[in-house]
Amino acid sequence: MSKFDVIIIGSGFGGSVHACRLAEAGYKVVVLERGRRWAPEDYPRNPDDAWLFDVDEPEHQNGWLDFRYFKDMSVIQGAGVGGGSLIYANVSIDAKPKAFEKGWPNAITYKTLKPFYERAFYMIAPETLPDNQLTPRYKLMKEAAEKTNAIDRFSKVDLAISFDKDGRFPKERPASEEAQKTFINKHGQKQGYCVHAGNCDIGCKAQAKNTLDLNYLAIAEKHGAEIRPLSIASHISKTTEGYTVFYHKLANGTKTKLALEAKKIIICAGSLGSTELLLRSRDEFKTLPKISKSLGQKWSSNGDFLTPAFYEERELSPSIGPTISAAIDYLDGSDGGAEYFVEDGGFPDVLSNLIRSRQKHKHPFSWKTKILKKIARPFSDGDPLEGMMPWFGQAMDGGDGRLYYGRNWLKPWQKKLKLKWDVSKSKLGIEGLIRAHKRLSKHTGGKVVVPFTWTLFKDLITPHPLGGCCMADDANDGVVNSEGEVFGYSNLYVSDGSIIPRPIGLNPSKTIAAIAERNVEIIINKDDITFSV
Repeated sequence: MSKFDVIIIGSGFGGSVHACRLAEAGYKVVVLERGRRWAPEDYPRNPDDAWLFDVDEPEHQNGWLDFRYFKDMSVIQGAGVGGGSLIYANVSIDAKPKAFEKGWPNAITYKTLKPFYERAFYMIAPETLPDNQLTPRYKLMKEAAEKTNAIDRFSKVDLAISFDKDGRFPKERPASEEAQKTFINKHGQKQGYCVHAGNCDIGCKAQAKNTLDLNYLAIAEKHGAEIRPLSIASHISKTTEGYTVFYHKLANGTKTKLALEAKKIIICAGSLGSTELLLRSRDEFKTLPKISKSLGQKWSSNGDFLTPAFYEERELSPSIGPTISAAIDYLDGSDGGAEYFVEDGGFPDVLSNLIRSRQKHKHPFSWKTKILKKIARPFSDGDPLEGMMPWFGQAMDGGDGRLYYGRNWLKPWQKKLKLKWDVSKSKLGIEGLIRAHKRLSKHTGGKVVVPFTWTLFKDLITPHPLGGCCMADDANDGVVNSEGEVFGYSNLYVSDGSIIPRPIGLNPSKTIAAIAERNVEIIINKDDITFSV
């Protein structure tokens, strides 16, 4: 059985930071990542590509997205080396100081995190959308803010995207997704500049998106860290000197059982993954029986909501340009106590992507390409959704969900991760966000269509799940302490969105990275190893 100083489970915004800093400090590090190592040429575009990751049969289906259905809630997550950075909408911003006023351990404040936010900013290198590349959605957002007397709340948001300062926003869809100009980033990795292809969520083939494999993970590997893709952790057990991680290696449609030992374990598998791993270890395998009874609690969707609005006289082309560019900030609660953060939204033009892909591979798909062109011909004068504005945003939800391990009714001999979610305490923030979407649309001539999944069923979907392994000052209120260490188990840590103990009302990736930067520094300093940026 191989031994390492540290085993890191997951390679998202928590795992990548720990891998980088620990490897820099000289630790022998291995990262177990359940997903693939994706290259731009492998990003899914065709219907038969690897789109989905099936947690029940990952050896057969280990694609781009992990989509989970719970009662009244769905969660969408990335699967691959780089974690959520592969699929997120690039927004890299600090949480508001107000978000730290309650619900956190005493040691965690905005002031204590500020230098670590700055450290994450340096590594991820976000930029704002240049003035010479403003999208129609951005312009609509600004107009809406002006007409609703909210211009002081309006601003661009920092995006983990590399923009060509001499570039221009295209008048029509770019003919190619590939970069027109390339450069070497500060971490020695080749990237390209944004071509506004609109495919942020399904993989940027220009590599203008500053994903974690192009910064933190690149440095980690440069300093000797080993990354093992398609390696899914099963459970963790305590040993005399540390811990054993039992995991499955996926290859050629099979799962092989393996194990690794290390003194330290850093769990960074996301809100669902980290919580499930600890639930399984405590309740199914009973190898970590002392984990707090608070495990699974304080789960939050972070209030994500999208409301489409339609404009007859505007060309908004939501499938061109960065997915998000700007925000209108109502997190001060001035709207009747509702706290929310309005953003513009975008989405990939899947049909255009598919046609371009087929044209590049005419045989054996040439007949399919002809059919697709016929389907697309009625829309050849423009994007059929060019007048749509996908108003997006986050709100302070109730943060009172509970993840637990329950019976799989389709396979009663098995258990699976389940979610108990009551929307009642989340309505204030979400309905405030919807009112804002309606108000902004009305003042700019748009017609809103609130999704029936909310109006009829109060169902939600989130790409930003938080909580489940929450930070707290004691085990009665959380699973880990302010340093991410699991109560009752020294050298066992959690560092990802699962330890955030409350909704923050805006995109959480930078906050996760900042907390990871703080906690990994504490780990290194405890071991009396000099830390350097």
